[in-house]
Amino acid sequence: MVVRGKKKYQVGEGAQFITRRAALRKLQLTLNDFRKVCILKGIYPREPRNRKRAQKGEPGIKTLYHKKDIQFLMHEPILLKLRDYKIFNRKIGRAKAMRDFAKVRRYLNNHPTLKLDHIVKERYPTFIDALRDLDDCLTLCFLFSTFPSLPHIPRDQSLLCRRLTIEFLHAVIAAKALRKVFVSIKGYYYQAELGGQTVTWIVPHHFCFEPQAKNEVDFKVMSTFVEFYIVMLGFVNYRLYHSLNLHYPPKFTNIGNLEKALVDEEAFASERISALNVSLVSLNPSQAVQDEETEIDNFSNEADSSKMEAARVEAEKIRKLKTLFSGKKIFINREVPREPLVFIIRCFGGEVSWNKSLFIGATFDEEDETITHQIVDRPQMDKQYISRFYVQPQWIFDSVNSKELLPVEKYLMGAVLPPHLSPFTDAQQDQTYIPPEERALMDPDYKLNDLETDLEKKAVDDDEEESEDEEEKSDNDDQSEESNEETEEDKEDADDDVQTPVENEKKQAQLQKKKKMMVKVGEITKENPWEEAQRQKQEYRLREKMIKKKHRNLYRSMMKSREERRKAVWLLRKKRRIHDDNKKRETKAA
Repeated sequence: MVVRGKKKYQVGEGAQFITRRAALRKLQLTLNDFRKVCILKGIYPREPRNRKRAQKGEPGIKTLYHKKDIQFLMHEPILLKLRDYKIFNRKIGRAKAMRDFAKVRRYLNNHPTLKLDHIVKERYPTFIDALRDLDDCLTLCFLFSTFPSLPHIPRDQSLLCRRLTIEFLHAVIAAKALRKVFVSIKGYYYQAELGGQTVTWIVPHHFCFEPQAKNEVDFKVMSTFVEFYIVMLGFVNYRLYHSLNLHYPPKFTNIGNLEKALVDEEAFASERISALNVSLVSLNPSQAVQDEETEIDNFSNEADSSKMEAARVEAEKIRKLKTLFSGKKIFINREVPREPLVFIIRCFGGEVSWNKSLFIGATFDEEDETITHQIVDRPQMDKQYISRFYVQPQWIFDSVNSKELLPVEKYLMGAVLPPHLSPFTDAQQDQTYIPPEERALMDPDYKLNDLETDLEKKAVDDDEEESEDEEEKSDNDDQSEESNEETEEDKEDADDDVQTPVENEKKQAQLQKKKKMMVKVGEITKENPWEEAQRQKQEYRLREKMIKKKHRNLYRSMMKSREERRKAVWLLRKKRRIHDDNKKRETKAA
């Protein structure tokens, strides 16, 4: 009996991977539909270990997918719906060509709809899984919420993104879950803790123009991602609102009758909600306090006492952070961006308002005497009140990152602001330059030494050193005179203690006997540091030679990147040293 082996590429990587063209033939889809299905299902190309075997010996670099992923797509109900769309477009085109507009109207009323609920449930079986993958979802939805009407983007997609993102911000405000904020050239970075998960997202600056003039970005692919993320964010908002004991969609009380009569009720409600300055209606008011108590009691289950203490300290810090702006009434000027500041202030328990003519939802006027702070972004104002502080917007962000209300002297109107540092940097990372301002932000003990006063002290110390040098010279002259007097006295004592040679010999013999009987202290062998360094270098070179051949290129690239990081840190330290020297020279001259 002859045993025949399997043919080439029928086992191993040759049988595991499939090219994109073969996948299109197998699924009977166009390239655009295939891309859409892969985005919705979360299927991406794979990189094989051996590309030659995976491509069955064909040259070039091809897009490869795992065969199991493509077989997984074959049973997807979305494929049937995409074929229905293809038939629907063909019927509409034929009816339009025949000018049968009654048939066109009937087709449009019964057009197929694509539902993605089952995909969201399939990709995120639990609520925690959805929260873990919420970063990209929020960043893209906030980006699309700022877009005007663009081609290749459905008309209502931007409006739906705007509504869902505002609802999410209301949930963060109600939960007081915001922890870190940062302003950069890209936009506003936020970090919140929801359900024990850390969620970080970016809100872009709102500019009233088209985001991309050239056709460098494929908005159609991005719109497909947003189509899935909208459904996902809707589910997350629903679960968040019910976990916070709030109605969903959000409802609010205290509707002014006069304002309501002026506009449509639905438009008025959406504007009030987008103002972020309204308290939402809760399902059961007596339940919210119980949830907060159970959150704090959860730490009693810790076994280790040190972990319990650390958890208790962290819980106390977060409790104080949640009420950072409580009791503060803050008014926002018209030149300051309203939405990010309202969101941050309300997350930490503060009251906020603005000019009524700018946007709906203002709660108090500028003339209110109980206002404690006014956020201003201009060098001066004609009319000022003595009962409040006029600070710049950076005071809000820096106070949140330092977890305490910073003194307003550095942030007053028209003042030169201190550097705005990112709280998202990893302090434990190796070979990173940490500026003194960031060290003051991380280390509370270092914060006691004011950076500006340090520079002034250095300038004063230089003057004191010059005077100290002159004093030291005079002290040395006095000491030399005293030493001359002491040597004269020693000579006189030596003349008095003159002894005979016989007595000296006896004493020397006794001393030699005592030395023989004494226990001598062993001498520590001094190691030569140069020889130790040379030995360590030789050992290091031997360890490098022991690296396997397949890992040698990886090791070289690691060493190269480490050297580049070392050079970058050295350059930053040099720049900072030059900057400090220039500032010290200016303070000394002043």
